[in-house]
Amino acid sequence: MPPRSDEPRRDPTTGSRRGPSRAGAGRGGDPRAGEPGVGGISDARAYTPRGRTIRESSEDRAGGREERAGQRRTPRAGRSGDPFRPALQVLDGGRAGVRAGRRDAAPAARAGVIRTVPARPAWPDDEEELTPPRRRAGGRAPRRPDRPAARRPSRKPRRPPKLAEPRRRLRLGTMLVLALFVTIGIRLVFIQAVDTPAYAGAGLDSRLTRVDLPAPRGAIVDRTGASLARSVEARYVFADPTRVKDGATTARLLSPLLGVPASELAEKMKRRGNSQFQYLARGVDIAKAKQIEALDLEGIGTHRDERREVPGGDLAANLVGFVSQDMNGLEGLEMRYDKLLQGQDGKRVYEAGQGDLDAPIPGGYSQTTPAKPGSSLMLTIDRDLQFQGQQVLKRQMAQVKGSVGALVALDVKTGDVLAQASHPSYNAADPGSSRPTDREDAATSFVVDPGSVHKAITFGAALQEGVITPDTTLPIPNTITQGDTTFSDTHPANGRRMSLPGMMAFSSNVGTIEIADKLGQDRLIDYQKRFGLGTATGEGMPGEAAGRLLPADEWSESSYGSVPIGHSVDATPLQMAAAYATIANDGTYVQPHLIKEVIGGDGKRTPAEPPVTRPVLSPQNAAALRTILEAVTTVDGATGVAAAVPGYRVAGKTGTGWRLVDGEKQPGEVGSFIGMAPAEKPRYVVAVFVWSPGGEGGTVAAPAFREMMGFTLRHYRVPPSGGKAPKFEVFPR
Repeated sequence: MPPRSDEPRRDPTTGSRRGPSRAGAGRGGDPRAGEPGVGGISDARAYTPRGRTIRESSEDRAGGREERAGQRRTPRAGRSGDPFRPALQVLDGGRAGVRAGRRDAAPAARAGVIRTVPARPAWPDDEEELTPPRRRAGGRAPRRPDRPAARRPSRKPRRPPKLAEPRRRLRLGTMLVLALFVTIGIRLVFIQAVDTPAYAGAGLDSRLTRVDLPAPRGAIVDRTGASLARSVEARYVFADPTRVKDGATTARLLSPLLGVPASELAEKMKRRGNSQFQYLARGVDIAKAKQIEALDLEGIGTHRDERREVPGGDLAANLVGFVSQDMNGLEGLEMRYDKLLQGQDGKRVYEAGQGDLDAPIPGGYSQTTPAKPGSSLMLTIDRDLQFQGQQVLKRQMAQVKGSVGALVALDVKTGDVLAQASHPSYNAADPGSSRPTDREDAATSFVVDPGSVHKAITFGAALQEGVITPDTTLPIPNTITQGDTTFSDTHPANGRRMSLPGMMAFSSNVGTIEIADKLGQDRLIDYQKRFGLGTATGEGMPGEAAGRLLPADEWSESSYGSVPIGHSVDATPLQMAAAYATIANDGTYVQPHLIKEVIGGDGKRTPAEPPVTRPVLSPQNAAALRTILEAVTTVDGATGVAAAVPGYRVAGKTGTGWRLVDGEKQPGEVGSFIGMAPAEKPRYVVAVFVWSPGGEGGTVAAPAFREMMGFTLRHYRVPPSGGKAPKFEVFPR
């Protein structure tokens, strides 16, 4: 039976099936242009991405592998296992493929060449079962393929979606994994090489134990090295209230060892919130601390502490001062030189285990910064003279109730303060039991109107300025009036002429005022300043008073009488002692000072800064003034006979003044005596000031001076004076 014209035929050259070829059929010479069903569902089902039917593909696989090898394969060949996927992809692109074939065939037909285009046969036996085309909008059915039809505008076919590329994903995943490992590797290098010290240090900190090494506070010693205040190692006893089980029993056991009432200890051990520390006692002796440790009381412990010892008790207490329990200076030199005495704490840092293994790790980290002990102060004070001065004041002041006294002993040449005693005093080991006024240093805080002891300054200025000479005599009336004030003498001259030694021996107010009138206001004030009045000496004591000089523009008419004899002048005992030391030192002022040298923690000695010096009087005038002052202790009936020291020539002056508190005059009087010995070549100056509400100070000042000066001369083995004091004429003829 001959084959049907519309049955697909096999191409003799390629062996593939193709549909009937009708040249010129349809538009563009497409041989299938007139066939029914072109571009329909049957074609879509029979079409594969390579333009072959499923049956042809099976035949190619069975018998034409060598032919297929020569065909072009795309990377997507054989990728999908779904037989319907290619057909579905053609649903939208089939018609466009047919039209593209027609466009390709048209140029070939014009050139006289008929190109055979592989037909799109339907699947076997399906050409007769094609689904009729749908009606168009409006109810008209599409034209049959065998009828000439107008060319429909072609639509741009949609590209089939790109399928995933496993090799690309594999490469991407590999790159990500490699990048991750590279990042981790770089980080490990930084941790092991760059950041190692930081991580190692962080781990080390958790194992380090730090122990403070307290620096011992420096000592305060006298000029011979004898201790006035020192620090000793001790222990403090503490309680952890959260661990104390039986406070009453614990307090009874500790009370006799600490010297603290059991009730007070029990109160301290009461639990208050979450507090785990409470001092029970400070500065406990090491031996007692060991006894406490032996009791093994729950919640009770001891630790290293420091205690300030004052071997002399009240010896130089008003100078030295005291410290707190934390070793901070609170008064006196302890406060003034606190930073110098404190030193610098050290520390020990070592690596230790944790928990039960809390002990230094052998071979582990360990570093010790030694503590730097505080520097020590060597004072100019002589302990023996200081003790004697305090005892002299105590005995003499016992005769005057409610009094305040000050005693100063100076080395004339160097300005060293050998003794500086105050009364009343206190025990520096127990400052809490004293009154604040008992702890004051009277020599630097006791502001007075010096009274007649100031007359030596007026005489010295007049001698230096040439207003008078050692041989000057003046008629002295019994009184003199300055402004609205009349000044008189306790030993009237009745108008007779008096010598300068006579005026000084009987403390003539009238004679001194007449000499000051010749000297003048400005020159008197100038010499007051040269002798050191009106300015703090700067000897080293904290809170030293500066005193006050009456400015020239504040002088009243009566001031011309009061200032020369030592009133309307504010001064301290130390300032007046330094002024007399100037006379004793051939007219050269030397700043008094307490600090001799500083001894470092390493034992290095550093001398104190040299004292300020300045000339005030010529040596000749200073010697003449000393001779005038000798009359005070040698002339019969003179005011200072009680101050004479057997075997030694003494030059000095008595005084009666007032005590000032905040510029206000206080009741009572201040009696004083300042002198030097030996008068022919003075070595030491001693000043004694005593204030009493009843005015009895003058009766004890001169005897106190005699006792203190005699002890000082014997202590330093000063030979007695070789000659006698000169004979003085009070009323020359």
